[in-house]
Amino acid sequence: MSAKGPLDGVRVVELAGLAPAPFATLLLADYGATILRVDRPHRLAHSTETPPPTPDLLSRGKSSIAVDLKSPGGRALVRKVLQSVDVLVDPFRPGVLEDLGLSPNALLVSNPRLVVARLTGFRRDGKYADMAGHDINYLAVSGVLSQLGRKGEPPSPPANILADFAGGGLMCALGIIIALLERERLGRGQVVESNMVDGSAYLGSMMRLGIKTPLWNKPRGENLLDGGCPWYAVYQCKDGGYMAVGALEPQFFMELVMGLGLESDLLAQRDDREAWPSIREQFRSTFMQKTRLQWEIIFDGKDACCTPVLGQTELESTAYEQRHPIGLTDTPGLMIDQQKVWKDDGLPPGAGGEAVLGQWLGWRRGQNYDVERGGLVLASTAKL
Repeated sequence: MSAKGPLDGVRVVELAGLAPAPFATLLLADYGATILRVDRPHRLAHSTETPPPTPDLLSRGKSSIAVDLKSPGGRALVRKVLQSVDVLVDPFRPGVLEDLGLSPNALLVSNPRLVVARLTGFRRDGKYADMAGHDINYLAVSGVLSQLGRKGEPPSPPANILADFAGGGLMCALGIIIALLERERLGRGQVVESNMVDGSAYLGSMMRLGIKTPLWNKPRGENLLDGGCPWYAVYQCKDGGYMAVGALEPQFFMELVMGLGLESDLLAQRDDREAWPSIREQFRSTFMQKTRLQWEIIFDGKDACCTPVLGQTELESTAYEQRHPIGLTDTPGLMIDQQKVWKDDGLPPGAGGEAVLGQWLGWRRGQNYDVERGGLVLASTAKL
């Protein structure tokens, strides 16, 4: 594993937020970028004592400075730092950055190579632009939530994975990488606009297009991939465990049927939707006859698309290795601390950030910046 990573040398300032933006910068950090998070001031920050960590769980590999962005000295410090970095990540609602005197246009004048990545929930234009929201709201107005859930039940979101992380943080990170690539060609940075509504809608492209085809033209919960199909579903076992079934192709379906010990004539009934309830009941009652482990043994190595549903604590107890989402043969990401993928103590405001300022800018406390009321401010007069 590389000691540096393919993004080594990329300097990122992250204005502190929760979930989507921290996930975007976590991806960058894991591939070698240096992330400096700007937290709110805390009375213990940048002192001999350590403040408690913030609620952000996605702080692996990052450092922090505490800054009051509402104070002139704090804003001046951030503006000065941004003249020498590659990326700024803005997690705020529309207008907040401008109200702080940190508008992207002004920042790009001071540092034309800067990439300003802005991540909002709703689009910056339209009826929802100024409204508060969370993952479930962004997913709702994207159209995707309407297609998720069981038949006869309200739409059901998959926790906050889709809008916050996939449609938000992941898309934002992609935008940053694209902008950095374009900077090599154009010689200048730009503003990256990402939002969780458009990100989620893009992720739902196949589902949306499928509405006009047999793949997804039935009501919610009655289609091939949304819980309507008996051989694309989860079944409980005798011991309370679960097995996931995804035997879509006929040859995989036959392996499943054989492993379950059922009659092979079920293959001929697959295309008859009227038979689906009966097939589902046969699968349900059969899976309940054995424990999950017994079914694992039966289907291990078989092309039946039948696997156990593993819990996070179960994976942790078996020392399961969490890996990078993308493997690069020549310049892989940084080594992931396997202890921190299960429990991370978090990042306290001010932790490690002054060292980063020293590395990036050669700054020292008392010469280039000072501490006031638990936050850093630009020194009124640099002591050369």
